[in-house]
Amino acid sequence: MVIDRERIRDIALKHALVNAVKFNGKADVKAVISKVFAEDPSLKSIARDVVQIVREVVDYVNSLSIDEQRNLLMSRWPEALEERRVESYRKGIEDLPPLPNDSKYDVITLRFAPNPDFVLHLGSARPAIINYAYKLKYEGLGRKAKFILRFEDTDPRTKRPLPEAYDAIREDLRWLGIKWDEEYIQSDRLNIYYGIAREIISKGGAYVAARDSGCTPDDWKKSKVTSQPCRNRDADPSVNLELFDRMLEGRYREGEAILVIKTDLAHPDPSIRDWVAMRIIDTDKYPHPRVGSKYVVWPTYNFSVSIDDHLMGITHILRAQEHSVNTVKQSFVYAHMGWEQPEAIHFGRLRIVGMTLSKTRLKALGIRWDDVRLPTLAGLRNRGIQPEAIWSIMLQVGVKPTDATITSENLFAENRKLIEPRADRYMAVIDPVKVVIEGVQERLTARLPMHPSYPERGYREIQLEPVNGEVELFIGRSDLEKLSVGSIVRLMELVNIEITDKRGDSAIAHIHSKDLESAKKVNAPIIQWVPTDNVPVIIKRPEGMKIIEDRGLAEKAVSKVGVSDIVQFMRYGFVKLIEKSNEEIFVYVHN
Repeated sequence: MVIDRERIRDIALKHALVNAVKFNGKADVKAVISKVFAEDPSLKSIARDVVQIVREVVDYVNSLSIDEQRNLLMSRWPEALEERRVESYRKGIEDLPPLPNDSKYDVITLRFAPNPDFVLHLGSARPAIINYAYKLKYEGLGRKAKFILRFEDTDPRTKRPLPEAYDAIREDLRWLGIKWDEEYIQSDRLNIYYGIAREIISKGGAYVAARDSGCTPDDWKKSKVTSQPCRNRDADPSVNLELFDRMLEGRYREGEAILVIKTDLAHPDPSIRDWVAMRIIDTDKYPHPRVGSKYVVWPTYNFSVSIDDHLMGITHILRAQEHSVNTVKQSFVYAHMGWEQPEAIHFGRLRIVGMTLSKTRLKALGIRWDDVRLPTLAGLRNRGIQPEAIWSIMLQVGVKPTDATITSENLFAENRKLIEPRADRYMAVIDPVKVVIEGVQERLTARLPMHPSYPERGYREIQLEPVNGEVELFIGRSDLEKLSVGSIVRLMELVNIEITDKRGDSAIAHIHSKDLESAKKVNAPIIQWVPTDNVPVIIKRPEGMKIIEDRGLAEKAVSKVGVSDIVQFMRYGFVKLIEKSNEEIFVYVHN
């Protein structure tokens, strides 16, 4: 058999990356070999060569950071990561209620339409996940389904798009495991909106209020209050087409002309009465980051969304209850054009206790949007929150019409389920103080499992050699403060000691006993410790908008932890390594 090494290496790379991303950045050779043979059983006839190639590939993958692993996997095999992320929540997807009138559509088409004036946060993850989950639900039922990403960036003045937000949003969605079938950017579609505007004007469904037309923007405002039409409302369509052409030609300045959709001037909700479809924006003063000052006439949200939802074949719109009035407004565009309006499902508001989800407030903080203090997806990702945890929360909230409230603890509880089995355990002490154990005649050895539930991951040993009958080590100040002369404590996996003296920031002790049972008999607490051969650590702990720095020492084995790895400092919490320097710098994930 001719050995196609490049093909084998490619298969091995895919499975090694999946395995590494799944288990906190470290691929397992045996697991990858098993996957390679499962994908191509014929390779078993050259098993020796395959094993050698897999080992080389795994060594390479494990030399990468977890972010590099994830990016490589997303660029080569995004579907492999997507399957891993959503498969464990398949039941949650299947439990979503059916969409209304789903049987009448050949293709269920959904969309997520962010405004790129900021990145995605925990609140905006809900419509993204729910819409994509429905695509997966219907595909799982054997139906055709489509998911569209649309950037709604037609307000360069008050909701000015950020050039870097487009790619940042794409990355956020990829991180969530969301893969879109089509992508559109509204600022590329201005001429389409102009064409539809002309059609509606021609049909008598829209009119222009302009400073020199006998129906000014101020007259239009009065008509909404009085329910009395202003002059141009019932003018011949040719009049309004000419006025609209003047808008496009730049004959009016900002605020001097608007295009208005005819609705019902007697509607009990004044906001629904004749609403603005297009307005003039001074793009010399407020240039659009993508198209500059090429256009001066810009569609409003309700106008562009109505057109795009129809032209893109959207069958179901899932969005927050606050958009219910927009559904009514948009119905008039559909009526004027003779289009069928998509099904609209409005879910209740999502309130997240202790987190600010207002884009305005988040931008006003003046800190990077990937800061670990923020509830942005980039911030949560940097902190160590897993995308599967966000999926779980959003599927639990679902599409109920009632409002829902979650807390950061709800999110942390879901995240804990994911990282607890993956995170290796290490000892670390915060605000360390010295303990001298006297009368030690032999070497003391601690044998610590990398994870108590997974002995196959191995153990590490810490050996303490007595010098002149003494052994020195460090414990946390908070532990020392709880002890008094005569207190007995167990140093985890080492020995039980009795405090014989306390001297300011240190303590003297002697060995009381060695086994765990002896410690239990006297109700001795178990505390963390680290030897004198250790690693300085800083843990940045977010508390609201503050970062608290906990400084301490960790056992030497922590130096092998890679950047972006999540581990658990026992009896402290889960931490993620963010920088290696003179000190290992971690961010606190949660307890």
